[in-house]
Amino acid sequence: MRPNSKRLEPAPLPDVTAAAGTEAWSSMVYIRPVLVADLSADLQREAEGIETLYSVHRPDGARVALVADRRLAFALAREHDMAPVFVH
Repeated sequence: MRPNSKRLEPAPLPDVTAAAGTEAWSSMVYIRPVLVADLSADLQREAEGIETLYSVHRPDGARVALVADRRLAFALAREHDMAPVFVH
């Protein structure tokens, strides 16, 4: 080692179990296909002519959005600083 150089220590790895429930994990959302036939009658009327919609859910299961296109679901999530994951 040179006389004036500092020794670099590796950065500690994050504890994944401790991170659960933090802001980083709470921004994750799940995107999954939903058959329109499985939705309420009101939503079925609104989705006239569409067979499958894409639901955006938080990890606790709460629906955040329901859209007609998978790409739109991902774009919508990212636009709102969420980390989308596809579930099937």
